Amino acid sequence: MDSVSPNPSLIGTTLREHVLAGMQAAPGATGEFTSLLNHVSLAVRIINSRVRAAGLAGLLGYTGETNVQGEQVQKLDVYANEVLLNVLTRSGHCGVIASEENDEPIYSNHGGKYVVLFDPLDGSSNIDTNVSIGTIFAVLRRREPTPIVDDALRPGREIVAAGYALYGPSTVFVLSTGHGVHAFTLDPNVGEFFLSMPNIRCPKKGNSYSVNEGNCARWAPEIRKWSEHMKTEDKAGGYPYGHRYVGSLVADAHRTLMKGGIFAYPEDSKSPTGKLRLLYEANPMAYLFEQAGGAATTGKHRILDVQPTNVHQRVPLVLGSKDDVAVYKEFVEGKR
Repeated sequence: MDSVSPNPSLIGTTLREHVLAGMQAAPGATGEFTSLLNHVSLAVRIINSRVRAAGLAGLLGYTGETNVQGEQVQKLDVYANEVLLNVLTRSGHCGVIASEENDEPIYSNHGGKYVVLFDPLDGSSNIDTNVSIGTIFAVLRRREPTPIVDDALRPGREIVAAGYALYGPSTVFVLSTGHGVHAFTLDPNVGEFFLSMPNIRCPKKGNSYSVNEGNCARWAPEIRKWSEHMKTEDKAGGYPYGHRYVGSLVADAHRTLMKGGIFAYPEDSKSPTGKLRLLYEANPMAYLFEQAGGAATTGKHRILDVQPTNVHQRVPLVLGSKDDVAVYKEFVEGKR
């Protein structure tokens, strides 16, 4: 099954034109949302230019510091974070900005209507080996009269836009504003993102699974049982599945979105509440997968229904084709 339903008349549309068309179709639109997304796109293009030349610019390696997550900070982490913070602050559209790299959200009293949550550089541990990395973000509308943390602590079902940039062989910007999922590819000669994959649909069932098998000794028995199931010969059911794992969420999720199958980062004895961040990674990806006809779960609950309790909350994350995610849940629930 194709993951994309191309419309030749749409190919060549720029990201700016796509976002503008959405604004023009929305009654009462003021243009602020459109401007905000264009600012996110600007930040991504700036980050991309530095990622492409990181080795030449002396931006490979660690800073020697650790972030609020207890992880070593890469030089490019710092650069990407500063770019997003500066661009979004100057946009004037954000009342609350929260980053995976910052202890606390940043608040503005200048009337910004939106909340932006982001992971500035996902997969940064892969930077030095030139493996695909990315930027993940989600946008919500503010609901509090004064910007406070509660503006950010809302379930993913309230997201109004989410997306990611994948810095790979080409730079791809994947976006949803609640009307399907569309991918744009950066033309470096023009400096613009052009629509290259409209209306992405995640296949209902895939033939590959993505999980860090090195953690299997720490998994619960039902998750180990699921993993063995994925590797067991069953031609009628389409098994065994191929194993594909990069270790960069953006790269693994993008492949799963396009080709189908399942990505899983379950809880384990080392990370009993999960490893990935709810606000900056799990919610944006879950939103995109559901918009593309896929599914996303903790194993027990829909990701987009999880109520955040702090801005750096972690959760188990399982996403992919609907049928494959359903099978995973059956194992977790003891039905297999």
